[in-house]
Amino acid sequence: MAPVTGRDFHLHLVSDSTGETLITVSRAVTAQYAGVTPIEHVYPLVRSQKQLDRVLAEIEEAPGIVLFTLLEKDLAVRLEARCQEINCPSLSIIGPVMQLFQAYLGADTTGRVGAQHTLNADYFKRIDALNYTMMHDDGQHVEGLEEADVVLVGVSRTSKTPTSFYLANRGVRTANVPLVPGIPIPRQLESLKNPLVVSLHAAPERLIQVRQNRLLSIGAGPGNESYVDRQSVAEEVIHARRLSVKHDWAQLDVTRRSIEETAAAIMKLFADRRRQRRPD
Repeated sequence: MAPVTGRDFHLHLVSDSTGETLITVSRAVTAQYAGVTPIEHVYPLVRSQKQLDRVLAEIEEAPGIVLFTLLEKDLAVRLEARCQEINCPSLSIIGPVMQLFQAYLGADTTGRVGAQHTLNADYFKRIDALNYTMMHDDGQHVEGLEEADVVLVGVSRTSKTPTSFYLANRGVRTANVPLVPGIPIPRQLESLKNPLVVSLHAAPERLIQVRQNRLLSIGAGPGNESYVDRQSVAEEVIHARRLSVKHDWAQLDVTRRSIEETAAAIMKLFADRRRQRRPD
């Protein structure tokens, strides 16, 4: 296989389900290579020979790396064989893992396509969490905060909303409440017993950058000077930290964190808290 000399390359992701696993794995790996950009071709729900024919035709038109999750052996074998013929590297993402499980468990797989997406209790838990989070976004319905698993607080542009929905998609009922200068926090927030309250913070410089981009994106005119003023933003951050100390909220600096990293850190805090509360 000849190495790619350019910055771009074709990446074909072939799945008999939604393709989420392939997308997650491939992007995690690609992120480790600076200056390289994959041109993604995603083929979900490939479950017949006819569907595979169309995929193979596109791979032949734009050769590149082929990653796949196909439980139907005939489809997987045919895909690998054709990739070998046209000199395209291919790899089954779940194949080696399934072989490891099978060797350890001593049992055959069921071969159920998309089994991880069945309508089980975990699925409905995520739906419930998403519904709750939508209802309690940006300080709405504070009377229901006690029903949350996690409550996020923070000044404007600390990624409260996207982090809330990311957590909700993991089954964590998440509410978020903005900390606005000159406006008292809701009294319900001061007396919470069940939820984990996490205060999200960011460096003033980062907040100013994000806020300026936000104002540009919405075409905001004059009258927003204090929103991006260095002194005003610094005072907001200090006030938020003081509130966190006063109410004993967990604090998390999100200045250099992605949404995924922030959510992972909160999930760890949440799991640690549940372990501490678990009776012996």
